[in-house]
Amino acid sequence: MSNKPLQILLAGIGINLTIGILYAWGVFTVPLAEALNVDATDVKSPYKIAVFTFATCLLIAGILQDKIGPKKVTMLGVTLVGLGLIASGYTTTLTQLEFTFGGIVGAGIGFAYACISPSAMKWWPKGKKGLVSGLTAGGFGLASVYLAPLSTSLIESYGIYDTFKILGAGLLAIAIPLASLLVAPPAGYVADASEAKATASSDDINLTWQQMLKTRQFYQLWVMFMVSAAAGIMLIGSVGNISQSIGLTPEQIAFSVVLLAIFNTGGRVVGGLVSDKIGRVNTLALVFMMQAANMAFFTTITTQIPLMIAIAVGAMSYGALLSVFPTITADNYGLKTYGTNFGILYSSWGVSGFFGGFLATVAGSTNNTYFAFAALLVLVTVIAFFTKPVDKAAVLAKEAGKLKAAKA
Repeated sequence: MSNKPLQILLAGIGINLTIGILYAWGVFTVPLAEALNVDATDVKSPYKIAVFTFATCLLIAGILQDKIGPKKVTMLGVTLVGLGLIASGYTTTLTQLEFTFGGIVGAGIGFAYACISPSAMKWWPKGKKGLVSGLTAGGFGLASVYLAPLSTSLIESYGIYDTFKILGAGLLAIAIPLASLLVAPPAGYVADASEAKATASSDDINLTWQQMLKTRQFYQLWVMFMVSAAAGIMLIGSVGNISQSIGLTPEQIAFSVVLLAIFNTGGRVVGGLVSDKIGRVNTLALVFMMQAANMAFFTTITTQIPLMIAIAVGAMSYGALLSVFPTITADNYGLKTYGTNFGILYSSWGVSGFFGGFLATVAGSTNNTYFAFAALLVLVTVIAFFTKPVDKAAVLAKEAGKLKAAKA
């Protein structure tokens, strides 16, 4: 194997390390509230818009990269993130920030993030695709470990607006050259000669999004992703409140945030690696059961150490989802059409936040919500055991048979 696969992988990790600004949003809220003269809770709106735009543009980017390749789409993405951050440094109202950060930065993250994993996986053997997906996703999760303290230091020295400008300029200088390295393998490329025969018979079969939607596995994966992601997002969003409720100091709360980021990243790498060894569905079932047990455990927490354990387990489980679901999508429906197909599946992640909020409203209390999620996670574990790999050749043969019958 040449050094090209490693070059693509490292470039992808580097790009995700620069665009993972969403995970560091917490350090911007108070300075922005003071600068814009609004309540700190109102400053959540640019973040929420960015998350929605991110999920939406990830689908658009998936379609584009399948047609024109990853380089142009990724370069567009990182350029939007950089320019959006710089523009955020000139905002004077919350509405302007919602457009620059929520709209432009969120869209840029979606365009760039969508291209990283597929462009890297195409260069590596099938037995390492899970690890590759985990490493690239890990870069995105790890970004807050350095972006949060860096941004805090910049804010203290230069203020919130100049911090946005500095981060944007730095991102453009670093990420655009890295994005220029992302290219698809040449026609006929085989990552591992020993897999050439299997690749020709299975991995070279790619299903379109229309064909994907005709398989029951897509809907099984969609439900599993939505429920498990909602559980992870709820955990991440509640860490601060739980920490305060049990009397942790600001330093201890800051430590819990760093711990969450580290285990979130570790989960992406470990999840991908484990899925290469024991299979994607088996890994998902294991993750769901860990999440279910952790949800029940959260109802008993009253001190720091149990909270740290629960954060570590929850963050690692959530991180694993973001490496295994992309890989199982590529396995089931092919890499050539992966961008579009995963973009559609990723809509489940976009819906998960709304689902979690709805479940919390219906449950009526925090503990009831934890128990409700635990029950749903047991349910999706059962679904996982009934989720078989997609027989791509059979799907195509069945479709060809229907077409032949229609013409007869």
